[in-house]
Amino acid sequence: MKDHSYFIYILTNKTNNVLYTGVTNSIERRMLEHKTKFNKGFTAKHNCTKLVYYENYQWIKEAIAREKQIKAGSRQKKLNLINSSNPLWTDLSFDWFTTDEIDEFKKGFKVDK
Repeated sequence: MKDHSYFIYILTNKTNNVLYTGVTNSIERRMLEHKTKFNKGFTAKHNCTKLVYYENYQWIKEAIAREKQIKAGSRQKKLNLINSSNPLWTDLSFDWFTTDEIDEFKKGFKVDK
């Protein structure tokens, strides 16, 4: 039987003034994408590379429902959620990748001009 694992997560930037909530089936891969600005969207534009909160779910439906609940909540509710488990707003993924791993990943998606 396949082991399912899905995550909802909240990112912020260096100054902790922007919040982004997302869902993924691989928190490590997704954080590498955020840290390298692989996708040129909101998180890249606002430099959201700091993981400050996440939850794990077995089923995607549960994870999506929780993501929607968090997104629908006020900013204060998000702040309270983060502060309840990570009051110092430490980057929970700070030691997941080496600088070399990040650089190698970046090389893999750059297009030569």
